[in-house]
Amino acid sequence: QAQLVESGGGLVQAGDSLRLSCAAPPRTTMWYNMAWFRQAPGKEREFVAAISRIGSRTYNDETVKGRFTISSDNRKSTVYLQMDSLQPEDTAVYYCAAGEAGNPARLTTSYKTWGQGTQVTVSS
Repeated sequence: QAQLVESGGGLVQAGDSLRLSCAAPPRTTMWYNMAWFRQAPGKEREFVAAISRIGSRTYNDETVKGRFTISSDNRKSTVYLQMDSLQPEDTAVYYCAAGEAGNPARLTTSYKTWGQGTQVTVSS
């Protein structure tokens, strides 16, 4: 079973940037769609961004479009989430996920494997 390990979270101020990383077992990013979700306290887990296997296509939620960028390095089997112009409403635990190609990118049910999450806190 694939294991995903997120890193890069932290406490930053509004307007700052962070880059999250998700390390996956070898070849995971070549065979699976990868995504980032986030969950704020008291809220449901929500879609942030996804990248198709091999990195041929990317998808972003409207709330982060123009500020967050998802990318992957297939040689390292690692997925990144570059987050710029962070705002307090971006505060959440960010999760990396891997799922079969062909399923809707925005749905949590499309992904079978999840990381433990990394906390991102943005102060105003």
